[in-house]
Amino acid sequence: MMFKHNFKKVLSATAFAVALVVAPAANVLAATNDASSTQQSATATSQDQQASQDQDASQSSAANQSSATAASASSSTSTSSATSTSTVKKTTKKAKKTTKKSKKKTSKKKAVKKVAKKKATKKAKKTSKKATKKTTKAATVAVTASADQSHATDQQDDAAKKAAEVAAKKAAAAKKAAAKKAAAKKKAAAKKKAAAKKKAAKKKAAAKKKAAKKSAEKAAKYWIAMRESGGYYTARNGSCYGRYQLLISYLGGDLSKKNQERTADRYVYGRYGSWVNAKRFWLAHNWY
Repeated sequence: MMFKHNFKKVLSATAFAVALVVAPAANVLAATNDASSTQQSATATSQDQQASQDQDASQSSAANQSSATAASASSSTSTSSATSTSTVKKTTKKAKKTTKKSKKKTSKKKAVKKVAKKKATKKAKKTSKKATKKTTKAATVAVTASADQSHATDQQDDAAKKAAEVAAKKAAAAKKAAAKKAAAKKKAAAKKKAAAKKKAAKKKAAAKKKAAKKSAEKAAKYWIAMRESGGYYTARNGSCYGRYQLLISYLGGDLSKKNQERTADRYVYGRYGSWVNAKRFWLAHNWY
């Protein structure tokens, strides 16, 4: 009964030692796998192999220790509980040492990985900075070219605008000159028309006056003829003869109507200037 109880204690201690050995190894493997997932595939494979070797070594050591403990327990039924406790302590100490070594390797790998990551980050930053600088330079060149093109376009627009303004001024000046010329021409035409109209009115008035004068002359001549002879070309009064009772010597022997009219006009215009004046004289003196 005591043997069974002691054997159970030894087995429990052995299982506990194995658990202490296996658990850290498993933790190391998990840490190694987590670390290796961020590296390149070759490095990850190498780390997995190394971790597997470490785990196999730990498990083999734990198995050997377990076998030795079991053999010692079966061969010596009289081993006391104090010896079992010492064995467990040694096993625990060895497991701790193994775990510490694994942690150290893991820390070293982490440091290496950290340095590699730092280098990669630094290289990436350098590459990014270089690319940014190149992009900035290209953008600056593009902006400068765009600004130059815009400046050239602005100059062309200004030149075109100035040319358009000059053309507009010339067109306005030409239009103004044409309008001025047209106005002067119109004014001259209006003046000429007014002068022609005035001349026509003057001519008409003169013609009207002449017609009126002619009518008045004709009426005065007729009036005198009716007073002198009753209008007869053959009327005779002493030495006076004809329609206008002229001296026979004035007719020069020609008693025709035509000669009487011509001689009467020559006499009146020569003596009075007109038949109207002759009539006026006749009215004043009853003869002319």
